[in-house]
Amino acid sequence: MSDPNASIIEVRTYFVRGRNALVARADFEPLYIDYYLHHADHGIQYSMEHDAMLKETLSAFTLHLASRPQDETCGWTLNFHAPLVNLFVTGSSRPGHVAGRIFTDDVRDFGKNIFISQVTRNGEAPRQSMVEFSGKDIFHTVETYYQQSEQRLARLFHQEDEDVVMISAQPDCDEAWLSSLTAEDVRLLDQKETLSLLECRSYIWDCGCSVDRLYPVLAKLSANDVNDVFGDEEIITLTCPRCGARHRAAKEHFEAWRANS
Repeated sequence: MSDPNASIIEVRTYFVRGRNALVARADFEPLYIDYYLHHADHGIQYSMEHDAMLKETLSAFTLHLASRPQDETCGWTLNFHAPLVNLFVTGSSRPGHVAGRIFTDDVRDFGKNIFISQVTRNGEAPRQSMVEFSGKDIFHTVETYYQQSEQRLARLFHQEDEDVVMISAQPDCDEAWLSSLTAEDVRLLDQKETLSLLECRSYIWDCGCSVDRLYPVLAKLSANDVNDVFGDEEIITLTCPRCGARHRAAKEHFEAWRANS
């Protein structure tokens, strides 16, 4: 169940007439506040560099979701080769939830930077794409993903405070115009171009994880392995692979759950 106190951000999408481009924009400050509250609640600490990178990934990912069909559920993994680190974000538009975390341990080494996108949609087989990228600039990385996987242009811009804008090409887009846009052009976009509001979507920071949802991971282990995990402890901590939340799991409760599953 979603947190009733979660802060809501509104993503607005516009069509740029005469340019055939889609604009998605939002003020991400409320989402970032809940992101930090989540970290405080679960004792999660990232380096300043990784924290900034994950926040940018979350903002780009949310704007991507708002530009896609509402029944898609997506996940992005940005795997960095040197040093090894994974940025992971996941979410959907119906309901509008996003979450993510950073992995620095047991990260797969591809020998290069790899962007992995996974998409599921009602009635369709899951889709996955893998794209190589360079550097640590998150917005440039997402733009590279759009060019190579989506096979269309997209541009991302920081505006005032925590306002982020993504402009993506639609059929018959004026790509020369889109490629040449600057941050100042985007700031004046509604004055220079004709924008038609298409849709407003709402998103919150929410993974939806709980100790019961993490039990299936334990349930895959043999009885001996479960005993090894708990050892002499009656309560252990399980970490959510999607958002890093830490949940206390009682052995007695888990065994009762498994007996009824």
